[in-house]
Amino acid sequence: MENYSLYSYATAALANIFLLPMALLGIKKNPVAIPVIIAALFSLCWSVVIVVTLYNNELFTSEILPIETLRNAAWLFLLSVLLSRQQFSSNYALILKSRLAQGLTVFVAFIFALEVLPDFRYQFQQLVGQDFRLVAHVLFAIMGLMMVEQLYRNSSMEMRWALKFLCLGLASIFIIDFFVYSKSLLFSQLDSTLWNSRGFINGLIIPLLAVSVYRLQTEDILRLSRITVSKKVIFHTTVLFGTGLYLLLMSVTGFYIRDYGGNWGEAAQLLFSFLAIVLLLVLFVSGKVRALAKVYFSKHFIHYRYDYRDEWLKLSRTIAQLNSVNELSGFIITTLASLVESCGGGLWLKNEQGDFYLAEENNPGFAPPQLLYAHDSLIQFLVEKQWVIDFVEYVNDPDVYDGVDLSQWNTDKNDVWLIVPLFRQNELEALVVLTQAKVPRRLNWEDHDLLKTVGMQLANALALSHASDELSRARQFEAYNRLSAFLVHDLKNLVAQISLIVKNAEKHKRNPEFVDDAIGTLENVVSKIDHLLAQLKKGNVQSDTRTLVNLVAIAHDVAIQQAGNTPALQLDIQQDVIEVFAEKEKMTAILGHLVQNAQEATDADGFVRLELSCDGSQAFIKVIDDGHGMDSKFIAERLFKPFDTTKGNAGMGIGVYEARDYIVKLTGQIAVESQPGEGSIFSISLPLGERNS
Repeated sequence: MENYSLYSYATAALANIFLLPMALLGIKKNPVAIPVIIAALFSLCWSVVIVVTLYNNELFTSEILPIETLRNAAWLFLLSVLLSRQQFSSNYALILKSRLAQGLTVFVAFIFALEVLPDFRYQFQQLVGQDFRLVAHVLFAIMGLMMVEQLYRNSSMEMRWALKFLCLGLASIFIIDFFVYSKSLLFSQLDSTLWNSRGFINGLIIPLLAVSVYRLQTEDILRLSRITVSKKVIFHTTVLFGTGLYLLLMSVTGFYIRDYGGNWGEAAQLLFSFLAIVLLLVLFVSGKVRALAKVYFSKHFIHYRYDYRDEWLKLSRTIAQLNSVNELSGFIITTLASLVESCGGGLWLKNEQGDFYLAEENNPGFAPPQLLYAHDSLIQFLVEKQWVIDFVEYVNDPDVYDGVDLSQWNTDKNDVWLIVPLFRQNELEALVVLTQAKVPRRLNWEDHDLLKTVGMQLANALALSHASDELSRARQFEAYNRLSAFLVHDLKNLVAQISLIVKNAEKHKRNPEFVDDAIGTLENVVSKIDHLLAQLKKGNVQSDTRTLVNLVAIAHDVAIQQAGNTPALQLDIQQDVIEVFAEKEKMTAILGHLVQNAQEATDADGFVRLELSCDGSQAFIKVIDDGHGMDSKFIAERLFKPFDTTKGNAGMGIGVYEARDYIVKLTGQIAVESQPGEGSIFSISLPLGERNS
């Protein structure tokens, strides 16, 4: 058997000799190479020390324990570095920041001192009443398994590819150590078979570690995302810790059975070991036991049953992936149903009258009413209480729902379980009725809070959907109103010209020049009306048929149109021809409106001047007056704002807005300079047109 032990640990030594060079090769590539080298070096020393002592027939287990403590400490150090990089993106942040890691460091140092200092060990043994070294190595194994699980479960799927063999190998080492020392603690003697086989097992595990060491060197695993410990991770670690504590207590109990069992001691040991294994299997296999454990730890160790951040993000991502708002109604039912594992239900939405109509149903399991009136006691109750109505609670304690008639829902034929209100800004927007869960369960306050919280998010999504529909309809009305506004604006200007003729007819009707001007004005009015009618037939009052037009001719037309207004328009034109690409009627209307605004803002003894000029590439138009002027705030906030006018009922507030909109479409610019009491200057620049363009 001694040769078996020697060969066993010699295998482990050879395997560790193979692992150490692999770790050294990646020292420049991998920031965790140093902890890997330290762990490999101490593992090699551990196995070599055992081989030497076995070869010299001088093996004493107590002399091996210190080097084994250092080996365990090295592997725990490697795990802490990986966990630190995983959570803090730094090798040693976990050791520096975590009190648990610092406590583990102190514990390892204490156990090492206990094993190498006989006097200190003797005094401590006298204090606690037993040798603590075996207990310490059981705790090392438990802590190692906890850290391995923490590392693996917090890793992303991509990172697990590189870490899985490391986790598997280290878990195997700690599991073997756990069985060796827990059984030794149980029966107060070392199991030579397990201890001798441990070398072979450690040697066979080294290739798994080598694979991960290689992958750590080749993969960018060190960019592990920072992960916050979730509830699920805490639960798994708690189960592992509970299992270790359970077996430790079983070991202590077995110790007393052995000492006080008398003639029945060996039989009691066998029976107790069998029961311990059976109970452990029940713990892992039984879903009900695990569920009870989860409930217990949720109540006593976890503040919240749900990870609200995860639930919120999951819901937000799902809403964002909806292809159409038409899918929202069905989505609301399935989302709330999935939270409580309900089979289906129905959604009622509020209409314009304040009543609630059945908008969607999904496997309701009951005959849903098509309409719930606003004065219904159910609606009034939901508005007042803002509760989730639970029919299990209603059956057991109907007084809670006093004042609400739920008879139409609570029948033998109906399978209704919950009524969930959807509120937005304290307004009931919708309600969802859910049927019984696949596996009936009682809801607590946290379930109700989650349903109401998700309900508010879904109500916001509904409001956004409704706003989107209303915006679409508003845009259609906007297009129609815009068409009407521009049409009325143009007609108003034409009517103003005709009114001016009528106003001056009695006085100047025998004046041939007046008659000629009147006829010219009427011809212009007829032309513009014909143009508007042609555009209306095409369905677009904003026709954009651009041709090369002469701004000089347009300026003279504007002067003729505004001839009846005061002060009279002055023209200052430097060239005979200034051509740009535009629509003649539109440009005439825009300049006419700017001139008319200037005349209306200027006293009769003032002046209004229209200037035209150009350079090599741009045409410049200026409408200048010495009228009332405008302040900078009015220019910035109101001048170019549609439907905002200072003329009262006489104006529509779209003339200047229309002018800027059209000039910009022509790739031109319009600017305003004005001071109260000093007049205004409207400056327009347009690119010159060329006939071969």
